[in-house]
Amino acid sequence: MNLDRYRDIIKEIQPYGARLVAVSKTKPASDISALHSLGQRIFGENKVQEMADKYNELPKDIEWHMIGHLQTNKVKHIAPFVSMIHAVDSLRLLEEIDRQAQKHSRIISCLLQVHIALEQTKFGMDSEQIVSLLGSPEYTVLHNIQICGLMGMATNTTDIAQVDREFQGLKALFDTLRSQHFSDKPYFKELSMGMSSDYQIALKHRATLIRIGSDIFGSR
Repeated sequence: MNLDRYRDIIKEIQPYGARLVAVSKTKPASDISALHSLGQRIFGENKVQEMADKYNELPKDIEWHMIGHLQTNKVKHIAPFVSMIHAVDSLRLLEEIDRQAQKHSRIISCLLQVHIALEQTKFGMDSEQIVSLLGSPEYTVLHNIQICGLMGMATNTTDIAQVDREFQGLKALFDTLRSQHFSDKPYFKELSMGMSSDYQIALKHRATLIRIGSDIFGSR
């Protein structure tokens, strides 16, 4: 746990207007409490049960962001409290989030995950799939979700130019979708990209949410 590094990152991202998602997956509640005492409110988890356990144990002003791949049958466990779901990669998942949100009289903020990396093992949709989803009749009847932007994970590489191209492409897609599909929706404003190894490149391309774990909490 490196609280000095946390403070440095907060100072670094402030001029960009970006917010930190402190990726607390696998880390104890005590670590989250330490950051919470410094004013951190957004925490990211990738396992449903772990997030639910921490939600029950920790202060209720925390914004819990689900940043990992989410199975449809697990949505019900976080629907009562999750603040944002970053990795929406199908219409089917979006429909289930809407269904569960409706049960709790909530509107759940979602980000569409875009596949921008060279690795085929990473999840996400391409631009054609996203446009098709947004134009589908099934999407128009979803009233308990709010698509607030996009999320992407860059290739795990030391090739900075490659990562730069991927984030640049994600920002370009974000701008296109905002102008063509969300021009009257001010809530479509979030661009979640950048982790411990590449967040500075993401900031250059106007990331609004950066997901940092190991830099702050240490290796897992």
